[in-house]
Amino acid sequence: MRIFLMLGILALLPLAGHASGTGPDEIRAAAARFLAQFADSQKADGYQVSFEVGTLDSRLKMAACADDLAVEFSGDPWRSTSPRLLVSCDGERPWKLYLTTDLTITGNAYVAARPLNRGDRLNAGMITTAEVVVNAVRRGAVTRKDHLVGMEMQRPVNAGTVFTPDLVTAPDAVSRGDHVIISARSGSFSVQSRGKALANGRIGEQILVENLKSSRTVRGQVVAPGHVEIPM
Repeated sequence: MRIFLMLGILALLPLAGHASGTGPDEIRAAAARFLAQFADSQKADGYQVSFEVGTLDSRLKMAACADDLAVEFSGDPWRSTSPRLLVSCDGERPWKLYLTTDLTITGNAYVAARPLNRGDRLNAGMITTAEVVVNAVRRGAVTRKDHLVGMEMQRPVNAGTVFTPDLVTAPDAVSRGDHVIISARSGSFSVQSRGKALANGRIGEQILVENLKSSRTVRGQVVAPGHVEIPM
């Protein structure tokens, strides 16, 4: 397996007269301990983690490290089955290197219970679970049902498709022609009036609304279904 090394200036072979150093077996053992701890931490959430540490050149000899080697992911392990580990030493002669891994995180993810069309509003009956390799899902699998129910499909999918964040969007909280409550707010003081939405809008978006009492058109932010707020 290919490895990717990034050596600092001070990470060269030990100086003459210093036989001790940090070899590949010690580096790989530290990486394996780190991954084992990661695997244990995911069990409570129902995920099974398996891993294999990448190889290193048997001739590699890094500077000796007085403290335990530091190991961390250099990227998001939930988005890749081949995340790299950054192994480093902060001793008198600091060094760091990148080590490849094979990592699988298996667990339940939410999938479409039947074929769905663009614009479908998701309810519980449209969603089921399946066991998948979660970190093999390119855009990240949705693992919480409350992040799906009530959302709107962005495009059609087949039954069994894993839900990813890009597949769904929040539905419009206000539709063109809806009667809405307009709130003019300044600190703790607010004034409300009735209005009519002149465009569709999701929560957080700004739309034009007509004040039904004054007939003025104002721009406000959708803050909740049927509610638009304008600055004072």
